[in-house]
Amino acid sequence: MLETIDLTRTLDRESYVRELTQRQVQLRELGYQIYQQKRPVIILFEGWDAAGKGGAIKRVTEKIDPRGYTVYPISAPEGEDKTRHYLYRFWRRLPERGQIAIFDRSWYGRVLVERVEGFAREKEWKRAFKEINSFERQLRDDGAIMAKFWIHISREEQLRRFEERKQTGYKAWKLTDEDWRNREKWEAYEEAVEEMLVKTSTRTAPWSLIEGNDKYWARTKLLSTLVQVLSDELGYKPQDPLKSKEAKHGAKTPIHPGNE
Repeated sequence: MLETIDLTRTLDRESYVRELTQRQVQLRELGYQIYQQKRPVIILFEGWDAAGKGGAIKRVTEKIDPRGYTVYPISAPEGEDKTRHYLYRFWRRLPERGQIAIFDRSWYGRVLVERVEGFAREKEWKRAFKEINSFERQLRDDGAIMAKFWIHISREEQLRRFEERKQTGYKAWKLTDEDWRNREKWEAYEEAVEEMLVKTSTRTAPWSLIEGNDKYWARTKLLSTLVQVLSDELGYKPQDPLKSKEAKHGAKTPIHPGNE
């Protein structure tokens, strides 16, 4: 599946700013509908190291009421979480009705990092595909809205971003020895990602694949996709904040997968 992703897709700065503003305003409106309709929303972000998950989450939440969402950065389990079933720490972080839970990495660590690094035995991570599908189906059957994003970048782009982080003082903290070690296992992780996408992209909880080499393209496609998912699930079409302006000035909205 990863080979089918066109990483050459780009968006110019002007189109990016216009569409980012449009989608963020729509997300704010949809956030209010989530609260009114009392629907729990779960958004997962997965992807390569330095793929842009944090930047994407920032753009998703920038104009949403901060009382309406929680972001969970997921790393290795600690304390009580480490002594229980791997899904336990996610069950207890599920959103209340009318709230949004955003996971920066998620339960898919079981079939990615835990698989590749040997933290889970083979029979455990193989069993996890069925467990995860059942978990997500239960959430969907209970009325939850779910959006799952895999942000994909090339190996070359990841190296460029690593080097940029190393040279930029305020970004250097993001780069760790673990990032470099993970990079050396690119092929093993790629195999794990492929199997994850094939076995856990279900009708009730499909994956959305985001071309991430160009951050402008990635962010706007992700926001466009999220607006579409929420609109469909809520049965509510948010207003286009640029529509009246477009009609008045005769300008064209940039063409993007989310609004073609």
